[in-house]
Amino acid sequence: MSLPTHTPVWRIKNSPEDSVVLDSSDDATFALTEEPVPSLEDGEMLVENVFISNDPAQRGWIQKGVLPERLYTAPVREGDVMATHSIARVLALKDSANQRFKVNDFVYCLTAGWRRYAVIKTDPSACLPVMVPQNVSPTAALGLFGVPGFTAYYGLHDILEFKEGQSLIVSAAAGAVGNVVVQYAKKVLKAKKVIAIVGSEEKCQWIKKLGADAALNYKSPTFAQDLVNATSDFVDAYFDSVGGVVLDQVIPRIKQYGRIAACGAISGYNKDVGKPTMGATWIEVVTNRLTIQGFVVLDFMFPKDGSNRVATEAFPSIAGALERGDITLDGTEDIVEVPFVDVPKVWGRLFTGANTGKLVTKLA
Repeated sequence: MSLPTHTPVWRIKNSPEDSVVLDSSDDATFALTEEPVPSLEDGEMLVENVFISNDPAQRGWIQKGVLPERLYTAPVREGDVMATHSIARVLALKDSANQRFKVNDFVYCLTAGWRRYAVIKTDPSACLPVMVPQNVSPTAALGLFGVPGFTAYYGLHDILEFKEGQSLIVSAAAGAVGNVVVQYAKKVLKAKKVIAIVGSEEKCQWIKKLGADAALNYKSPTFAQDLVNATSDFVDAYFDSVGGVVLDQVIPRIKQYGRIAACGAISGYNKDVGKPTMGATWIEVVTNRLTIQGFVVLDFMFPKDGSNRVATEAFPSIAGALERGDITLDGTEDIVEVPFVDVPKVWGRLFTGANTGKLVTKLA
């Protein structure tokens, strides 16, 4: 089979200030180009993206005017290839020292971005082996055994210091991170009560099947009272990926000395869609001595001391839970097969609540 000489690429056309624009207008956030594939040099390989990860955090990377020193990763500027993590197949490699990969291997790419074909380095700064248990789909490396799953693990263990018998609220509970938090907290850490906050009645039923004791629809007109009713004894901890109004409403439902893990704020990512009104209940943080800690899972995945906590802690724990049946992958991956031209449209589903579980793009 002849190797590709050109590749379609999605680049940033207009850095968004408010909502992303997912069309072909002059104001479009992304632009599709056709570009030559570079020739391979020593220490490089040619890969074909097969599965592309879709993550809310990507929205922050492309925000207009964002300061690099305020991000945990390099911002994606106008003209740059849209960044993402992906699972790709090795088509060719030129690496005299390579012992890790061979043609047709699946690899976990950190730098291929929104390209169909990409030339990447063979070192760990650009790609990693796909790490999933035997007989588990490689797509799980983008979800349960990737950034979302490890976010859930370290958020519960290190940030919330969650213990057996405690109670927990989880926002965005039907998302890639949230559904793992619900399952792990209830089935592995033996939470007394897990309350899931989601965006539809259908998702309420879905997340309850995964282990939530109660599920609340934040779009319901009775949500505020539903939350009070579900937390009559208050809760020990809150795993938050939403921020905004929901955070305001949850804060008064947390026990004294309770903890909040802040891993996202999706309610404010597209700022012209329901501007958040944070701060209305902030005094509760003071009077009830709450601890709020933001965190980025990459600090745990790639710690400065060079240790490999994922291999020794998170991966075996999650793999064991999956093997025992405490955690399930069934129905928790939302894999959407589309041609490359539709990659941005699939990503846009994250911000409309159209996905359930981990949203993955499969390139047709």
